[in-house]
Amino acid sequence: MTILRHAALGFALAMSAANYTPAHAAEFPFGLEMTLEARPQPGSKRIPRLEIGDNGEAQLDLWCKAGKGQFSVANNTVIFVPGALTDNGCTPDRAQADDALVSALAEAETWTRQGDLVSFVGRTTLRFRLNTN
Repeated sequence: MTILRHAALGFALAMSAANYTPAHAAEFPFGLEMTLEARPQPGSKRIPRLEIGDNGEAQLDLWCKAGKGQFSVANNTVIFVPGALTDNGCTPDRAQADDALVSALAEAETWTRQGDLVSFVGRTTLRFRLNTN
């Protein structure tokens, strides 16, 4: 599985280097911010947000941690490479939830978009709603 993910990453990077923009990649939410479809953790109002820049750079604001990463997209294939996260005095439960969310994003293999709903699909499906306000 790791070899396949590396091959997909290589393909996605090669396509972006050649300024190749498949139809599905054009629909990927580059330059947009989205919020995870989830309830806040007990005692908090925060819900994880993800902002993906025009070149795939990502800013993550999770239940407690924050960090950066990079998305590569080719057709419906997606690869997320997480960067370092900063721990903002997280409780163990929130830190574990943040780590699990980043891990699930890194394990995602495909993505879909239906209107304002973007799903990253791997072992777990993560659903994000685009912030359109």
